[in-house]
Amino acid sequence: MNTLVTGGSGLVGSTIESDFKPTSKQLNLMNIDDIILYISLNKIDSIIHCAAKVGGIKANSDHLGEFFYDNIAMNINVLEAARRTGINKVVSFMSTCVFPSGATYPLTVEQIHNGEPHHTNYAYGYAKRMLEVQSRAYREQYGCNFVTVIPCNIYGPNDNFDLDSSHVIPGLIHKCYLAKQNNTNFEVWGTGKAYREFIYAEDVGYITQWVLENYNDAEPLIISPDEEISITEVAQHIAWRMEYEGNIIYNQERDGQLKKPSDNSKLKSILPDFKFTPIEEGLQKSIDWFIENYDKVRK
Repeated sequence: MNTLVTGGSGLVGSTIESDFKPTSKQLNLMNIDDIILYISLNKIDSIIHCAAKVGGIKANSDHLGEFFYDNIAMNINVLEAARRTGINKVVSFMSTCVFPSGATYPLTVEQIHNGEPHHTNYAYGYAKRMLEVQSRAYREQYGCNFVTVIPCNIYGPNDNFDLDSSHVIPGLIHKCYLAKQNNTNFEVWGTGKAYREFIYAEDVGYITQWVLENYNDAEPLIISPDEEISITEVAQHIAWRMEYEGNIIYNQERDGQLKKPSDNSKLKSILPDFKFTPIEEGLQKSIDWFIENYDKVRK
């Protein structure tokens, strides 16, 4: 199987085995002709679409239009190129940002289109929602085997550690590292009271490979572990593991949604024996990788 992995050097893409992981310079996802040519030249027969313009709450809020346009364009191009070239299977990544701010918990796929996403990242959320719409429409009209997955908050090596655009865990790791180096406070964005489900990137990579080979349902598959943890607890874990002994302070401007527990019952029914990486182990691996690769990480 010749599988194109978009975003192949990123957080999840780097954990998936494939000989076809072009960089953004090698394959411009904003240009459908480039994608069609790449598929044809390399005899691609399946795609795992991980690539996205993405960031944390601050980046999402500051770049609403940019995030919407870039993600919509990439997604439309990848799926349309796959349709035109007769690709056998596409697995596309959505996000828990697709769920409406007024959703009931746990989050279920039936709620995806039942209201506007949270105001802090509604543009990104809508763009990701359209992946499900396009995949379903292409399945119904053209018979394309396009499926979608909804992972919760992914973290691990090869993440984006840029303080302005990173997600929670890489941002906290980088902040704690700098606080220790400079003997300053370790600042957490928000109140620390929000809870999230975090999943280690290698776990997502394994499940995604399984989905590519085995899952053919039109319904999106939620990928999440069984437990939530507060941002305060995550920050404390990171501080302890990085041997930071200073003060942890909270910038209480905004938190995003306070809770986003999701329904992983379908995942557990089809992969009942899968064991998620414990948060403590995943954090230690992420911290070790960040320190060892500090000079070349995305920051």
